[in-house]
Amino acid sequence: MKKIVSVLFVGLSMLFLTNANAQIKKKPTTSKVAITNTQKAVVKYGKNNAVKKQLGDKEIATLSKKDKSIKVKITTDSGVIIVKLYDSTPLHRDNFVKLVKEKFYDSLLFHRVISGFMIQGGDPTSKNAEPGVMLGGGGGDMQRIPAEFSPNLIHKKGALCAARDGNPEMASSACQFYIVQGKKMTDAELDMMAQQGRVYTATQRLAYKTLGGTSFLDTQYTVFGEVIKGLNVIDKIASVQKGMADRPVGDVRMKMEIIK
Repeated sequence: MKKIVSVLFVGLSMLFLTNANAQIKKKPTTSKVAITNTQKAVVKYGKNNAVKKQLGDKEIATLSKKDKSIKVKITTDSGVIIVKLYDSTPLHRDNFVKLVKEKFYDSLLFHRVISGFMIQGGDPTSKNAEPGVMLGGGGGDMQRIPAEFSPNLIHKKGALCAARDGNPEMASSACQFYIVQGKKMTDAELDMMAQQGRVYTATQRLAYKTLGGTSFLDTQYTVFGEVIKGLNVIDKIASVQKGMADRPVGDVRMKMEIIK
């Protein structure tokens, strides 16, 4: 059975989002504002009181309702996380949906968690694992998923990503995944990334500055979804007591279902 290399080890080795016509009395326009891409990003990626005041609850609700992505509810011992899957990564999306529908993930563990970095799960051998046993090698006998990299999909906090081993094609594990916790970044840090050839849009910079993430993993691992509810649950899981190989001392199990 081929061992799935932890995202951390691989990542570190590479150093490591009317006018009406003139005769009709004009309606007040104070309740409507021009919504920029950056403002949409704040609605998606985090809270910003100034933007919220400008947009208003109605506009925010309208933006949210337009999202027709497939969503998955992940129930854990630490709370509920809801993720949406990206249509721009169809191979990973469809594979994940298939496994969720088959109840593959039910009762599996978040077997490796690192505060300030990520929480990882999906190893099928974790379901009945004894306490203290090192995990992370399961699923290597399953067919890998071809990489679906995109500069538009970044490792912001809450990003749902596919783990992988060191295969030269950077193809993903068929089952193991991680959710980013990461840390907030400064303009100086983002400028340094730009000097290394990774230039971020204003929207992406905003996400990394307000939410945080792990930018050094961008275009190295496939990002195929994001958390839309339950970011605080990531923090809870990442902060649990850990033993050998960053496995939580107390099991953190998961259960998944597709939701509308």
